[in-house]
Amino acid sequence: MSAALDVADWRRRVSALYAGVRVATDLYAAHDLWRRERDRLFAEHPSSPLMPADLAAFTGLPVKPYDPDWRFEVAVSPAEPRHLDFETGTDGIVPFDLIGVVEVIGVGSLDVWKLGSYGGGLFLPVKDALAGLAGGTYGGGRYLLDTIKGADLGPGRAADSLVLDFNFAYNPSCAYDPAWACPLAQSGNRVEVEIPVGERYSGVH
Repeated sequence: MSAALDVADWRRRVSALYAGVRVATDLYAAHDLWRRERDRLFAEHPSSPLMPADLAAFTGLPVKPYDPDWRFEVAVSPAEPRHLDFETGTDGIVPFDLIGVVEVIGVGSLDVWKLGSYGGGLFLPVKDALAGLAGGTYGGGRYLLDTIKGADLGPGRAADSLVLDFNFAYNPSCAYDPAWACPLAQSGNRVEVEIPVGERYSGVH
C-alpha cells in the first residue's frame, strides 16, 4: 500500500511542477525550477527511480542550460491510424494509438500517440542522433510529453497544437533501473539530428 501511495504522491508532485511551468512567463526560471525540483525528487522521494548505489552518489541530473531556440508550438496533423502494443514486465501490455503527427522545424516529423487504455493521455517520445553515445542521450530515447504522468507543457496558441520544448526532454525510469520496462521511441519518433538540450545520460545504455 505504501508503495502505491508513494507513486501517487510522485505523480502529484510532477503534475504540480508542470502546472507551474505552463503558467511561467520566464522560461529560464521555469526550466531552472523544473531541474531543481526533479533533482530533489530523485534525491529524496521514496519513489525515486535511482538504484541505491546511484542514489548514494547522486548530485543532480545532467540537464543542459535552457535554449529558447528549442521551444516550438506545433500543429498536430491527422495521420493514418496505427496501433502499438508495448509489453512491459510490470504493467502488462500497454496499448497506444497513433492520433497525429507534428513537423518540427530543424528536427523533423514526430508521431503523437494516445494511450489506448484507461485514462487516455498523450505520449510523445523522441530519439535523436546523440542517443547511445558517450555523454549523449539515453539510447532508448527521451520523453517530451507523457500527460498521464503529468509531463504536459500544454497546448499552443493555435487550435490543435502542442507546445514541444526539447529543453524539458527527460529520461524514462528504465534509464536508471532495469527493473522498469518503458515504452521507447518507435521509428516515427526517431530523428537524424542532434538535440543538444534537455536531460543527458551518463550511464552505459
